[in-house]
Amino acid sequence: MITARQLLKEVTIGLCGLALVVFLCAFVGSEPLSVEGIVKGRQPDAQIFFQVRIPRLLLAVLVGASLASAGAAFQVLLRNPLAEPYILGISSGAGLGVMTAVLVGVHWSGWGLSGASLLAFVGAAGTTLLVWWLGGFTGRTVGPGLILAGVIVNVFFSAVMMLLASMAPGGQFQTTLFWLMGCLSSYTDWPVWLVSVVLVGAGFGVLFRLSPQLNILSLGTSEARSLGVVPERLFPTALAAAALMTSTAVSLSGLIGFVGLIVPHSVRLLFGADHRRLLPMCAIFGAVFLVISDTIARILIHQVQLPTGVVTALAGGPFFLFLLIRQSKQLYGGTL
Repeated sequence: MITARQLLKEVTIGLCGLALVVFLCAFVGSEPLSVEGIVKGRQPDAQIFFQVRIPRLLLAVLVGASLASAGAAFQVLLRNPLAEPYILGISSGAGLGVMTAVLVGVHWSGWGLSGASLLAFVGAAGTTLLVWWLGGFTGRTVGPGLILAGVIVNVFFSAVMMLLASMAPGGQFQTTLFWLMGCLSSYTDWPVWLVSVVLVGAGFGVLFRLSPQLNILSLGTSEARSLGVVPERLFPTALAAAALMTSTAVSLSGLIGFVGLIVPHSVRLLFGADHRRLLPMCAIFGAVFLVISDTIARILIHQVQLPTGVVTALAGGPFFLFLLIRQSKQLYGGTL
């Protein structure tokens, strides 16, 4: 059992490593930068570093931490190692909420919040309940049946979003399509930044506070009840927190998949399944993973910036297939 001092030490080391990765990746790009030019405020080095690359990488940190932590929560709540916001269609539900707000003309905003962000949360929360209901309807809320329900919802919502994107004015179609593939940009709307950090922090705080109960829930629903955990109380709170983090990430960056699948499984191999340790390390490693993925997206093709979601999908697709085959063998003796 990890102590508070050990956890603090590991988190501190992890945050230092994350800061180093962000600093190094900020120098990687089509335009070479010099440390001397940045320190002396020489243009364009200082402008590119502080106004373009650092804000973009900080956005990757926030989104990566959100999606990875939410993925770890969904996996234990749904008792399915394949659960992940993108695969389950939760990201698509949030994205559909954002696109609906934009196309309908919901322009309300205040205190860093907007109608789009609120509809993103409604879409994410509603999709979570929909996928859970469909999984229960098929009789498989803990196996591939749940994932199949999520994939179906994801495909349907993606089709609706493509339909809405095609209805957008000509100048907005390409931008909307790029956003749907997961696009990180140099985000400098600081009130929105601040509110997003608060929302993600609140969602993470709720999950971390519930981590002892999540540990017990991982033993099974009946075992959790016998040990004093009431799933009917735990589920709504934890699912709402995970949906809040997912919707915030989607409203900032579009649909970026597989972060919540690759990172939690990798962290479990390194640090174990104790959620008091798993959740903060998922946040740190998720941030590192997305920072590196975004850097690859910026330099993979010369003078072309790929959507970050393309890079994560290229890494996550084979990983998902591996996990699906492994779980199928465990549950059904090798048949899906």
